[in-house]
Amino acid sequence: MIYNSFARVYSELMDDSLYQRWADYVKNHTPYSAKSLLDVACGTGDLTILLADDFDVTGTDLSEEMLNIATEKAADAKVKIPFEQANMMDLYTFDNFDVITCFDDSICYLGDEDELYIAAKQAYDHLNPGGKYLFDAHSLFQMDHVFPGYMFNHKAEDSAFMWSSYPGEYEHSIEHELTFFNYDDVIDGYLVNTEIHHERTYPIETFKQILKDVGFKNTQVSADFGEKPVSDKVTRWFFDSEK
Repeated sequence: MIYNSFARVYSELMDDSLYQRWADYVKNHTPYSAKSLLDVACGTGDLTILLADDFDVTGTDLSEEMLNIATEKAADAKVKIPFEQANMMDLYTFDNFDVITCFDDSICYLGDEDELYIAAKQAYDHLNPGGKYLFDAHSLFQMDHVFPGYMFNHKAEDSAFMWSSYPGEYEHSIEHELTFFNYDDVIDGYLVNTEIHHERTYPIETFKQILKDVGFKNTQVSADFGEKPVSDKVTRWFFDSEK
């Protein structure tokens, strides 16, 4: 399962200011009457916890380790949030919500357009009438021009992390090779683990057509947390659809 080794590193390295921008985007794109919210692919729960100030929130993610960290963070923040393990393509056990979110390019981990349709249909089926589905995705510019050749290294006292990105098998796709080095007292050396993460995006019109086919209406697309119009050089798109 992806994010097994990455969970703790992800929690430590993520820019905390981004979560507030996602939270502001949600509040600016939902009606005051919206009360319940499902945060899909919630990761380690930072955004979910921020949204708990304004919504009755539930968090879900595919990674059990991510959810364990999210539960710890919610306890530290003294907020009660149910976190449930689930695939974004399988939300059948959940109730309906006024808002469903899926951020931090999590939608790009879906394998193809069929999976994108299933995830969107699951969101649609679990929204109350008039509910909002909000998600973001890497732009074509990010996938085709920024990620290829990208490298990032991080070293701590007893661990290290190497991240390299390469063009993927499909058009507008990328492969992230993540290698972890963790010191082990028993062997007096480092244990090495590698994960490959696959991401894929599509032209805006593909996303919009799938959302329309599912039944969504009034889909609006913006960039950079809704603060800019879409252009050729933006790195992240934001989608706002209504049931």
